[in-house]
Amino acid sequence: MLGTIRNWVVGPPLATERLSHERLSKAQALAVLSSDALSSVAYATEEILLVLILAGTAAAHLSWPIALGISTLLIIVASSYYQTVHAYPGGGGAYLVTKDNLGTLPSLVAGAALLIDYVLTVAVSTSAGVAAITSAFPTFYPWRVLLALGAVALVTIVNLRGVRESGRVFALPTYFFIGIMFLMIGTGLYRAFASPAMVAPPAVLEQATSSAALQGLTAFLLLRAFASGCTALTGLEAIADGVPIFKEPEADNAGNTLLIMIALLVSMFVGITWLSLHFGILPMEGETVVSQLASLIFGKGPIYYVLQAATALILLLAANTSYSDFPRLSMWIAKDGFMPRQFANLGDRLVYSNGIIALGALASLLIILFGASTHALIPLYAVGVFISFTLSQTSMVIRWTRLRISGWQVRAFFNGIGAVATGVVMVVIAASKFIYGAWVVLALIPVIVRLFFAIRKHYNLVAKALSMDNLLPKPVHRHTIIVPIASLHRGVYKAMQYAQTMGGNLYAVTVEIDADKTKKLEKQWAEYFPEVELNVVPSPYRSVVEPLVECIHDFIREDGDYVTIVMPEFVPAKWWHHLLHNQTAWTLKLALLYRKHGWQDRYRIITDVPFYLSR
Repeated sequence: MLGTIRNWVVGPPLATERLSHERLSKAQALAVLSSDALSSVAYATEEILLVLILAGTAAAHLSWPIALGISTLLIIVASSYYQTVHAYPGGGGAYLVTKDNLGTLPSLVAGAALLIDYVLTVAVSTSAGVAAITSAFPTFYPWRVLLALGAVALVTIVNLRGVRESGRVFALPTYFFIGIMFLMIGTGLYRAFASPAMVAPPAVLEQATSSAALQGLTAFLLLRAFASGCTALTGLEAIADGVPIFKEPEADNAGNTLLIMIALLVSMFVGITWLSLHFGILPMEGETVVSQLASLIFGKGPIYYVLQAATALILLLAANTSYSDFPRLSMWIAKDGFMPRQFANLGDRLVYSNGIIALGALASLLIILFGASTHALIPLYAVGVFISFTLSQTSMVIRWTRLRISGWQVRAFFNGIGAVATGVVMVVIAASKFIYGAWVVLALIPVIVRLFFAIRKHYNLVAKALSMDNLLPKPVHRHTIIVPIASLHRGVYKAMQYAQTMGGNLYAVTVEIDADKTKKLEKQWAEYFPEVELNVVPSPYRSVVEPLVECIHDFIREDGDYVTIVMPEFVPAKWWHHLLHNQTAWTLKLALLYRKHGWQDRYRIITDVPFYLSR
């Protein structure tokens, strides 16, 4: 039944040879890998304005030069990543690029920063999508956390179904969002020049006239506004990370998709910012800037609600970019031994299922902790991604300087500009957002890196312990088989039959809790197994496991002795029947597995003999 439900929800397993058929075209990949970056236009302008109006509504006009500066940065970083896509067609993004050129520690810093940012991307995008829904339908506002959790669960399930499945599901909403946004921007520009008398809604005008400056218009405030708007750059590295999911030629298709994404992103971001400034739109509690702009341009009619639906959908689905990159990055780190190896396993649907599930769980935890508030999560956002940007672009400069291939000076120049620009922005974001929550990310990165090294140390120790090098054969002196029993029944009879086929010295062991029951057992035992000695272990404190463990340990006398414990265990027909029985066998197996007795532990073998009860 569980298998049927799983196949219905996730889909049946896919054969490994289908891996090449799961790759995406440029149109599909744009929807899967660009939804995060493109969806940021729904809140990037608003985040700039939220900071600027602290100096009074008159400061809102500075959103335009800030938007132009961010757009320039977008183009610079995209040009740098275009070089990365062709230099590393195998994907891996900042982690592999940094490892190849700067070494292990910087690459782990980049990897930790990106992992954090991917989790935040899911939490922020779903929270922003829910904000778009509650802007149009305020009655849903108290349910925003549950709505966000539902969205995360939906995207998680879709991604567990496979890359092609997610490409099909997310293509239509992404292109619909792009179309409706350009319709709003085009209509807004037409009305801005054809009807210059159009003004913001009365509620916004009232707020604009009543709002007083809370602080001065300082350079630090401008840097904060710029840093908040740099959320538009999140998701920019997704295409460089996911080159292998493109159809051949992978690098060319990925590079062209990156250029298309940047053209769309810059156009929408600049258009929304200019229209918001022209019409005097300001952030309001309970309604987003895009919602206000749409209601002013289209009115509260069908097109407005369609746009809000498209915005909410793209924001909710923008998390899909992280679902593509987080599992793949985890896979690379796990293959190097710095994350649990389960993250390197390809699942039944040819996706890295463990990474997808882990991402959904971590993002859900953040949504609960921060109450699905975009403004509470934004200060933590974008810090990690700019750290990885800087490390990646610096690594590319070193690569071109080292290889000195044809045209390396031009390539190094573009990557160098990208490294300097993202490095400066990284410092600006860290400084301006530090007291507002960025310190959490900056403190968490070294903790995660330290955890990476602890995992690698564990794997190294395990490899050393399991190594066949310098292995000296040791003779087997004695093999003892022990069958622990509490009573004589069909399950014990089956286990004894198996134990008698193994060879060696066979003993049955029982712990005496009730003297009368022990006498009855000894009488039955003599009737069925007269040739096998029944050892009775006294237990004055009525404990079962401890006396059994000590008795079993006593049978190991010297180096080369082997003891096999044959465990008779009956299995109930239904799962809830387990609650009606003592789990002595299970408890004893745990005690034998984890109880340490020095060097003698290596000679203890546990064999389970199940006896299945019929329905």
